[in-house]
Amino acid sequence: MCGIIGIWMQNVEWEDLALVEHVFYESQIRGKHATGFSYVLNSKVRTIKEPIPVEDFFGIYNLSDFINEDGGLYIIGHTRYSTSDLKYNQPLSNKQISIAHNGVISQEPRDEWMYETETGNDSELILKSLENDSHPFIDFPNSSMAVCSIDYTKKLTCFRNHERPLWYSTTEKGVIFTSTQDIANRAGLDNPVKTKMLHNYTVENGVIKEYNCVVPFNIDYLFEDLQ
Repeated sequence: MCGIIGIWMQNVEWEDLALVEHVFYESQIRGKHATGFSYVLNSKVRTIKEPIPVEDFFGIYNLSDFINEDGGLYIIGHTRYSTSDLKYNQPLSNKQISIAHNGVISQEPRDEWMYETETGNDSELILKSLENDSHPFIDFPNSSMAVCSIDYTKKLTCFRNHERPLWYSTTEKGVIFTSTQDIANRAGLDNPVKTKMLHNYTVENGVIKEYNCVVPFNIDYLFEDLQ
């Protein structure tokens, strides 16, 4: 179990940064072993992650240092619960895109994975799927996933299948995705909405859009299996 976070906010001020930090604190109920986030600056995706809980993480890093040059905050975050080790923490990223994932993509040996990966974290398969202009719904239909991703254009994309929770809340400044409704409520967000399974949610220029992946991806059989 892990916590994932997606933030798209414009014209951020100190109270907005305090809200985002609060979201991270509340998300650690789903994982205190590691904390990390990816942010967009100068048209590049940059990632910071540490094998420490949220309170220690924000004792080192200040969110104000990660505000975009346009005054917005465009980040995805991850709080990790680990049953084994703290290798390959999330988010997982390159200079153009980053992903934060809760769930299991593959339990097969690494040499049998669909894509070659740089880490032993099966969540990297989501990153590779997107890098290859595919989609995890297509490549890994039997997996469990809730995902937040951010790219160098500041586009936030979030989605889930039937196995993992994902909610979003709208504010005057933008949109915040959390793993659960309780996290959103405890952070002070009063209008969380549950995302629909097998739907993509994108946020660009302050507008959230939703589309059903079943028809364009030709995966209508999945809905029958997941009902």
